[in-house]
Amino acid sequence: MLEALKKRRAIRQFDRREVERNKIEMLLEAATYAPNDRMREPWHFYVLQGDSLKRFEQVALDYLQERFPTKPHLVESSMKAIINTPLVIVVTSAIVDGDEGATIDNTFAVSSAIMSMWLMAEQLGLGMVWRTRGVGLVHDTALHHFIGATDSEQLVGTLCIGYPAEEITSVKKRTSFTEKTTWL
Repeated sequence: MLEALKKRRAIRQFDRREVERNKIEMLLEAATYAPNDRMREPWHFYVLQGDSLKRFEQVALDYLQERFPTKPHLVESSMKAIINTPLVIVVTSAIVDGDEGATIDNTFAVSSAIMSMWLMAEQLGLGMVWRTRGVGLVHDTALHHFIGATDSEQLVGTLCIGYPAEEITSVKKRTSFTEKTTWL
């Protein structure tokens, strides 16, 4: 397991091959085994492929052009992240009305679900990147409306998934846990 965690990478370049439905379902099933407070299972998944992904590209383009009207190069480079991605899964978390603590706990659970998906993607030979800012559109209402999320859902991540365009074999250097740990 430690070796799998060390190998995990944010993959941003995919080949155009479609991700098979059974693999998508395995990603989604892996997510459902994430720990979650009081078994609220606060996640919801919106799968974008084919036509829905093309429509999402337009939503992302409109957002980027409005946000960065004087930076067309930034818009173009950001759009490559979506245009070259064969599968996007938008993940939301349930908002618990009147209980901010439970809502925060739900976000933690959904983050665990996303990590479970990431590890499963690696096992299935898929690459993934978890986007929030920019084309992730997590902090904007455009994607929320596009997917038809309810007012009781908050976006947590836009997952870009596909077959990696190239193999990554190196292990990325990380700060040792010894520098980030206080023993009490």
